[in-house]
Amino acid sequence: MVLVGNSMLEINNVKTVLDKVFKIKDLGSLRYFLGLEIARSKSGIDMNQRKYALSLLEDAGTLASKPASTPFDPTVKLQLQKGTHIYDISSYRRLVGRLLYLTISRPDLSYALHQLSLFMCNPLDSHYKAAQPVLRYLKGSLAQGLFLSSTSPIHFSAFSDSDWACCLDSRKSITGFCIFMGSALISWKTKKQNIVSRSSSEAEYRALGSLVCELQWLKYLFTDLHIPQSNPISVYCDNKSTIHLAQNPIFHERMKHIEIDCHVVLEKIQQKLVHLLPISSSSQLANAFTKPLRASTFKSFVSKLGLCNIHRPT
Repeated sequence: MVLVGNSMLEINNVKTVLDKVFKIKDLGSLRYFLGLEIARSKSGIDMNQRKYALSLLEDAGTLASKPASTPFDPTVKLQLQKGTHIYDISSYRRLVGRLLYLTISRPDLSYALHQLSLFMCNPLDSHYKAAQPVLRYLKGSLAQGLFLSSTSPIHFSAFSDSDWACCLDSRKSITGFCIFMGSALISWKTKKQNIVSRSSSEAEYRALGSLVCELQWLKYLFTDLHIPQSNPISVYCDNKSTIHLAQNPIFHERMKHIEIDCHVVLEKIQQKLVHLLPISSSSQLANAFTKPLRASTFKSFVSKLGLCNIHRPT
């Protein structure tokens, strides 16, 4: 059990009450919990899963493999029926399931693992081969994890993006977003949208709607923690049509089918929860959550996500 609070007196009182009932053992400051390694310093908190990742690579027999620069090959296009059946389906499911646990502290793996998890019901050899670069990338970045700066301001900013009709089997789009508190990444998502979008603007708007709902929940959470957010949250989107539509309450004929998402975003803009801002595609940090990137681009985006390698902190 992890106890978190801003009053050591209250934390000690809770531990005393728990000890009387359950006879607990106090392990002191948090260092290791369910595979998460926590390193604290005056500059902030580093959270990684190095020991868990090392165990995973050892079980997969890839400790001696050559490291990869990215977790997913941009030239690979996975499909449900493209490949041959593998003998041991459970091994693929077990591997992907264990890899998914790494996304707690490794947002750089989100897109690759999202793609691999789409084929859990019927994995093929092509899907299993696509998982190997993830293991090789992990080999070269074992100690990488999230860094939460102690001097980071308590102010939210967010990035929203989508990859339109990218699924070759269903032509559904992918939603991707990331949310920062100051310089610290605190929430992110990669998810295939539930229905097919008929335009890139529609796909972007659905991604934006998901992000706005997440921001609303975070605002409620921080209000409960007595940390209210009075200023609108800056939300960056690289689709001009989506921004114009969000600022125009008149729905055109071709956009009526996404009226609900339009209303959600428009309502939160009017309530001053969010402030929608344009951004270039080259600066869109959510790109890493919606599509595979080449090595140089991927490295640049990952460095901006606030990830830190404890072996190479610079």
